[in-house]
Amino acid sequence: MTNGPEITLLGMDRAELTSLVDGLGEPAYRANQLLDAVYRQRVDSIENISTLPLLLRSKLAGSGLSVGLPRIESRFLSLDGTVRYLIACADGQTVETVWMPEGDGGESEDATETGAIPEGGRGWDRATICVSSQVGCAVDCQFCLTALLGIKRNLSAGEIAGQVLAVLNDQKASPQHDRVNLVFMGMGEPFLNYDNFMKAVRLLVQEVGLAESRMTVSTAGIVPRISDFGRELIRPRLAISLNASSDDLRTRLMPLNKKWNLEMLMQAARDFPLRTRERVTFEYVLLDGVNDSREDARQVVELLRGIRARVNLIALNPGPGIAFRTPADESVAVFQQVLRAAAILTFVRRPRGRDIFAACGQLKRTVEIATAPAP
Repeated sequence: MTNGPEITLLGMDRAELTSLVDGLGEPAYRANQLLDAVYRQRVDSIENISTLPLLLRSKLAGSGLSVGLPRIESRFLSLDGTVRYLIACADGQTVETVWMPEGDGGESEDATETGAIPEGGRGWDRATICVSSQVGCAVDCQFCLTALLGIKRNLSAGEIAGQVLAVLNDQKASPQHDRVNLVFMGMGEPFLNYDNFMKAVRLLVQEVGLAESRMTVSTAGIVPRISDFGRELIRPRLAISLNASSDDLRTRLMPLNKKWNLEMLMQAARDFPLRTRERVTFEYVLLDGVNDSREDARQVVELLRGIRARVNLIALNPGPGIAFRTPADESVAVFQQVLRAAAILTFVRRPRGRDIFAACGQLKRTVEIATAPAP
């Protein structure tokens, strides 16, 4: 992996900024001004922090610091209003972040919080931002385009939170006035970059003003980190990428299963401390003729027995280099019916931005893939 990014104001928490201004001989309240400028006003340069005196701005700039707000390199607009952003890091690496707007009506708000966004136009009254946690991914799920990149490096807390701030700026949105959800389901495995991911979450909640109840993180099944995550005082909702009901098949689709198998994963889910009205979401990507049969659905029912769960079914979003096919709508409907008959809350997640490779499992950086053909 390459080295991480330079130190920036974006990514520093209250304690770190207090220590910074103290080291410059400034009063402690300057830390509050920096927090407000970086996370609430979302300024793009130290020179634009108008609440600070010029001398302090010069000190900060002279110390080699910068705000560190990521630069949007490219935007791709889908027919359904989804926007896929290619965001440039300071070291030249790029990641993708997705904006999914939602107009009036559609699924329930709870479905929005777990990423099950219905179709909508370009006007919106709430939206979801899909955030990346790594440059590439090491998990190597066989049905995911991001896996073809391999892993480059972890993102810093500032780079994770910075994606959100950059998109909010571009969309002229405000967490204080608009209903914005976050799903940490972009490039990378968040629980393999756990400390930076959790620091970004705390910054987004405590300093930006986003609600943790409007955040969801998806893991491929890093079992020890699921346990750690359950002990966090501030945490998003938990989603687990399941995708198979037997160890043999799951290992074929998700090699990670060799280390943490289904028995270990299901026990971690059963032990997870759920809050009031909270469920563990299980994501299941349906692959034609591979894991989408009625018997597969029955086995999923048995796996989830005793877990307060909900399931998001995702028909494979295709891409070059992926050897699997998208199942027929009828197969998806039958799978859903089997789960619902067992009283498992089950939704079919409609693809967003599939025509621009912005849908689930399609993120592979627009520097490598321009746009997908219209479905």
